[in-house]
Amino acid sequence: MTLRTRLTLVYGTLFLVAGVGMLAVTWALVQQRFLADGSGPIVQQAGWLEADGRSEVSEGPGWSGTAGPTEDYVIQVVDAARDDALGTFLTQGALAVVLVGGLAVGIGWLVAGRMLHPLATITATARRIADAPDADRRMHERIGLEGPRDEITELANTFDGMLARLDTSFDAQRRFIANASHELRTPLTLNRALLEVSTHRPDASADVRLLGDALLVINARHERLIDGLLLLARSERELPERRFVDLADVVEHVRDGEFADSGIDVQVVVDEAPTAGDPVLLEHLVRNLLENGVRHNIAEGGWVHVETRTDADGRAVLEVSNTGPVVPPYELRSLFEPFHRLDGERMADAPSVGLGLSIVRSIVQAHDGTVELAARPDGGLVVTVVLPGEQYEPGRSGE
Repeated sequence: MTLRTRLTLVYGTLFLVAGVGMLAVTWALVQQRFLADGSGPIVQQAGWLEADGRSEVSEGPGWSGTAGPTEDYVIQVVDAARDDALGTFLTQGALAVVLVGGLAVGIGWLVAGRMLHPLATITATARRIADAPDADRRMHERIGLEGPRDEITELANTFDGMLARLDTSFDAQRRFIANASHELRTPLTLNRALLEVSTHRPDASADVRLLGDALLVINARHERLIDGLLLLARSERELPERRFVDLADVVEHVRDGEFADSGIDVQVVVDEAPTAGDPVLLEHLVRNLLENGVRHNIAEGGWVHVETRTDADGRAVLEVSNTGPVVPPYELRSLFEPFHRLDGERMADAPSVGLGLSIVRSIVQAHDGTVELAARPDGGLVVTVVLPGEQYEPGRSGE
């Protein structure tokens, strides 16, 4: 039962209780007045019958010849009239209480809705932020509730303050990752240059060459990590501009350029899948999915299947499936976490840096899409990316 319904029931119940109580008190007071006065005063005024010229009437029940009605008859008539008046008062009063109570319930429903409207605004804003795929980038939204300063306004202002602090915190975190990555990129580039020079010197010994090659491999992994962090920070920012992109073209471009000689059978089935977004980020999206499918595969007979299409709702769909190790269903959600690997290890010589699927999710969220993981029974994953559809418009800005 909603709060509005509960408040309406409380209003209606209180009104009905108050109405019934008021009716009962009024009835009791009227009855007490009748009983206190009795029928004596009315009987004492019976002489008006003679003065009115109605004393000469035929005899009948309660009449005593030409003297008019007897005292007992008058008392009986007065008592009957009193009981009838009290009964009518009670019946009509109860009916009035019921009718006005129903009206009060309707008015209470409208008033409760009016008073609770600010709470509905707060709830809608909170739900919109919480349900958004990129909730961490929606912290700039504010309720901005206007009106008299009361408890609900204080709640809205407190909620806005909390959103402002969270927004500042997320922005600071993204700036820190981007700045730290930029700062680390320069010394890593310098290290690689020095190692290459030292390793390729004519007088370099075999031990120096062996050590230099090992350090170059470690340095290359660190460079991939920094590039991944930079890409992750970039994909978590709001897109400044969106352009028309066909995922089918992106898949063919990435497949032909980097995975032709991977040793894994890359099967591509492409159909038009138009969307709007950042072409560079979408290219990274496809590349990371293909790299993930090729890297986490089996030694012999492995394959990666890539398909693009448009679903019934006009959305662009990218589906990448591959053979590989069996993935437990409970591990699927954690694969999106940065630096998480299926075996839980963080080895320095691991082939990946553990950011591939994290970057994929961030890019998809930046494009207002969804990404889902499913484990194949025979091993491997099925990654399904759904992005909003787009219609090609010649001469559109950015084309």
